[in-house]
Amino acid sequence: MTTFRVSEAAGLLGVSDDTVRRWIDNGALTASADAAGRTVLEGSELAAHLEASAGGPGDPVQRGSSARNRFVGLVTGIVSDRVMSQVQMQCGPHRVVSLMSTEAVRELELEVGSLATAVVKATTVIVETP
Repeated sequence: MTTFRVSEAAGLLGVSDDTVRRWIDNGALTASADAAGRTVLEGSELAAHLEASAGGPGDPVQRGSSARNRFVGLVTGIVSDRVMSQVQMQCGPHRVVSLMSTEAVRELELEVGSLATAVVKATTVIVETP
């Protein structure tokens, strides 16, 4: 069973150590003590908490899609030449970069500050562990 200390859990959840301790105190998270007596949380519980609390702006494009990896955010940068453009978005805590034609940038009327959805449909996803 994978466990995380309070400070590690806070980093993964994007909150302070004190917030994690409050969540433990009010029963939102369950903690136990490890062999050294430190407060730890189970990785599976953190994963469930992250999934349940995942939110953010809704997808502005309401249509059916087989793609499940959709990241809604704001365009934060565009670098274009005559043919290709690099579009950078901030989707919650995630930075997403897309390379597309400059023609597509014009057609989508993308500019810094535009609300957009990055859709990722990949046949290969690499998962790494520490």
